[in-house]
Amino acid sequence: MSDELLVCRGLKRHFGLNASEVPVLRAVDLTLKRGEQVAILGASGSGKSTLLHVLGGLDRADGGEITLLGRQLNGLGERETGRLRNRHMGFVYQFHHLLAEFSALENVMMPLAIGRVQPREARDRAASMLQAVGLGHRLDHRPGELSGGERQRAAVARAMVTRPSLVLADEPTGNLDRQTAQQVFDLILSLNREVGAGLVMVTHDLELASRTDRRYRLLDGILTAD
Repeated sequence: MSDELLVCRGLKRHFGLNASEVPVLRAVDLTLKRGEQVAILGASGSGKSTLLHVLGGLDRADGGEITLLGRQLNGLGERETGRLRNRHMGFVYQFHHLLAEFSALENVMMPLAIGRVQPREARDRAASMLQAVGLGHRLDHRPGELSGGERQRAAVARAMVTRPSLVLADEPTGNLDRQTAQQVFDLILSLNREVGAGLVMVTHDLELASRTDRRYRLLDGILTAD
């Protein structure tokens, strides 16, 4: 079995039409092995989030190919892409995106419920993952009753609960103070290693980026080794 998890070749994305087209990604190439951790650096507006959205099937490329676990994302329909995303990808954003009306446990159960895991199993797995991120005592608390760091820990638990093959993280600590950011990133790295997932992280934080296996910089739509 190949150890290549994610392969991108000639990835292109632009916004606008005709004369007003603005190229955001220009022939981006990236290969990620199973269990490998990669950081992508770049200025605000350089297209880092767009790249993550395209890699995660949340946005469509205008050219090039993306292969995840040997399957080409380009040729998949919406339903198949959604199924692949649910089973094999986890997402962590700068803002937690937890649903305010649901408890931490219910939020973390949601990817499993979408994947049609039986409720009892989903509850057990979500509770176990919350325990792993230090929130075993907060299962029934809603996001508004959690601190910023706790909300982001719950978001990490939600991303990891399906034991994904690939985790895409968009400034996952950008809204946290330095100490809490370090703690949350420690969690991301340790859980990533535990489940054997690959990680692509967009960040402005050079210190956090230095802890990944490889670093790239996105400038003028071109991805180069940093």
